[in-house]
Amino acid sequence: MIDLRWIRVTTTDNVPPREGRAVWLGDREIAIFNLGDRFLATDNRCPHQGGPLCDGIVTGSSVVCPLHAWKVDLASGSVERPSGAKDHCVASYPTRVEEGIVIVGLPPEAA
Repeated sequence: MIDLRWIRVTTTDNVPPREGRAVWLGDREIAIFNLGDRFLATDNRCPHQGGPLCDGIVTGSSVVCPLHAWKVDLASGSVERPSGAKDHCVASYPTRVEEGIVIVGLPPEAA
């Protein structure tokens, strides 16, 4: 089991349903997504050309990059589209909500 450092990031009200928001945790830019029933977190850069995933369209539990329409699964960080890019991914991070605050778990070296 990996030890995680849990970091309080923002209130749930700051991320509207079906949208994402970028936050900086140290030198790492993380995208927080509100799926309505849960929050998910990934690195904020698309593996294609670094597009800001937080500005993409949330569909189901995925986001479509606003630059070139790469589709990324928010739970795993794997690329769903295009089909030839399945070996690409972004880091995803566990989240939890406590008393209206979104908390993200980062490995100690990333925190």
